[in-house]
Amino acid sequence: MRPAELYTGSGPAGYGVLENLASSGAIEAYHALEPLGRVGVQFAATLLLGLVVLGLLQGYSARTVRTARRSPIISICIGFPGLLVVSGLTSTGYVLIGRGVGTFFGLPLVMVGITVLFPLVALGFVAVGRTLAARVGRDGLGSGILAGSFLCGLVGFSLPLTVLVASLAASLGIGAFVRVLLHAGTTTAPDERTVPPANKI
Repeated sequence: MRPAELYTGSGPAGYGVLENLASSGAIEAYHALEPLGRVGVQFAATLLLGLVVLGLLQGYSARTVRTARRSPIISICIGFPGLLVVSGLTSTGYVLIGRGVGTFFGLPLVMVGITVLFPLVALGFVAVGRTLAARVGRDGLGSGILAGSFLCGLVGFSLPLTVLVASLAASLGIGAFVRVLLHAGTTTAPDERTVPPANKI
């Protein structure tokens, strides 16, 4: 493939990628699902994502869930602007691919958006699910994953409700994750200091 074909999608390979991505109809197929189908898809997707994210990023994901539970309002206030930015970039990339502008501009935006948004939405649901499970004496990550997946599946009966609850979960997950990242570079205990106090030298 020549460089010009990569930018514009004018070559045979460029058209093939565009047809697979922009014309796959994934969003349209999801909208066309019956309510029970959406419930099953959302439950399975949240369960799988929660298990994968908590398994691969054990430290960060567990701290994100704890931070989201400890101060959800602050996390949502921090995460909502981030949700707008990430969803805006993802939508822009999807539109660029659908318009045939080229994979060079649209595909990276969509991939970054999916890589950031979906795992953090799952962590938001896990945090909410763990809070709900704690009400019945099941305060654990496993119970949180199951309860959060059940909640995500339950709201699948209504598309507007799905958008609302998923947006709240995404804001919660993004805000908590940002707080964890910002807090990771700070000193959390006196034992972590690299330079002793002046009176100890």
